[in-house]
Amino acid sequence: QVQLVESGGGLVQAGGSLRLSCVSSKLRLDRNTMAWFRQAPESTLELVARIDSGGTPFYSDSVKGRFTISKDDAKSTVYLQMDNLKPEDTALYLCNRYPTAGYVFGRGTQVTVSS
Repeated sequence: QVQLVESGGGLVQAGGSLRLSCVSSKLRLDRNTMAWFRQAPESTLELVARIDSGGTPFYSDSVKGRFTISKDDAKSTVYLQMDNLKPEDTALYLCNRYPTAGYVFGRGTQVTVSS
């Protein structure tokens, strides 16, 4: 069974930075598109960024220019570098295959940005 474990979240002031990591077991990153999602309280799941098997990234308009997605296939790890964070970035951040196709999400990592 595929397992996804996110880490790196925390409390940061507006304008600060965080780097999230997602370690995947049994899911080869060189054969799958991976993505970071986020869910704020009382909001739907939002796609933040994705990276295809070849390393080409895609970003939502809300984070373009501030966030950078990357990966290390050998370490089965996907990263999300988040710079110039804003209070509206506060959410639970989760990673998964894209499209999710029934893959189970991990527990996520909480990011809280104070103003």
